[in-house]
Amino acid sequence: MTDLGTPIVLRPEEAERAVRLAAPRGYCAGVDRAVITVEQALDLYGPPVYVRKQIVHNKHVVADLEQRGAVFVEELDEVPEGATVVFSAHGVSPAVHDQAAERSLKTIDATCPLVTKVHHEARRFASDDYDILLIGHEGHEEVEGTAGEAPEHIQLVQGPDDVAGITVRDPDKVAWLSQTTLSVDETLATVDAIRARFPNLLDPPSDDICYATQNRQLAIKEIGQDADLVIVVGSANSSNSVRLAEVALEAGAKAAYRIDDAGEIDEAWLDGVEKVSVTSGASVPDSLVVGVLDYLAARGFPDATAVHTAEESLIFALPPELRRDLRAAGKA
Repeated sequence: MTDLGTPIVLRPEEAERAVRLAAPRGYCAGVDRAVITVEQALDLYGPPVYVRKQIVHNKHVVADLEQRGAVFVEELDEVPEGATVVFSAHGVSPAVHDQAAERSLKTIDATCPLVTKVHHEARRFASDDYDILLIGHEGHEEVEGTAGEAPEHIQLVQGPDDVAGITVRDPDKVAWLSQTTLSVDETLATVDAIRARFPNLLDPPSDDICYATQNRQLAIKEIGQDADLVIVVGSANSSNSVRLAEVALEAGAKAAYRIDDAGEIDEAWLDGVEKVSVTSGASVPDSLVVGVLDYLAARGFPDATAVHTAEESLIFALPPELRRDLRAAGKA
């Protein structure tokens, strides 16, 4: 029978389904710089190029660079003397730089400039003889690198519950710094608790939570507040990715899950779901987000609508030691 133009009747759940995509999401300027640094080093020097720790916290990025010839190590004693080693975006302490010099390693420092800023602040506060309260997570590479800048002055504060146990030499000479990838709300709550104990607490000259972390958290608050399901793409050791899932739930999302890729989605999560919001952490290539959108599309969800909450145009120059060698090789 010929179709005479009778309108297609959609089931209610199909008519109301929506997928919203956070913008901005994914790679930040510091991650982009770090990944390109390893890629350029491999092209310029040839493999192997050693990398201390994961260059960024994403297992897919690390696996891709390993296939190209990068060798990831935990500590410098795993690197042959005289070899080339890249320091990760999370930064390292002065002790690590000293160890590299002792082993005659060729170093390329891919520390995010925003982390380097926190290192500068730590040294400045220490030179003024302040006790420094570093808000962050124990064991995170960024925290270890920052604490190493002034270990005799810095103590770690992981959250408001730690504040009662803080001991300082002079309550009027206390300053705070923070890991750059924390939840903004979580950090401010900890700062408020510290300030209640130490009213003359000195703030850093600028907010230490990085612009990309803030932007991604604001974006997921916007599209997560009425979502039935939030999917955050990012690895389990990515602090900012883990925080995005937490922020989504705090904003009002009914459910939020962090996954490495679409292969980790449990189809049961979609039962009864109409509004899905998708974002990714600052170390996630967008191809992994596309995989999630394809998964949703294959199950009857519509094309995603991007929701723009901020524009990002910041670009960081490559590390100076790499730029110098690229110029010398005529590749700059």
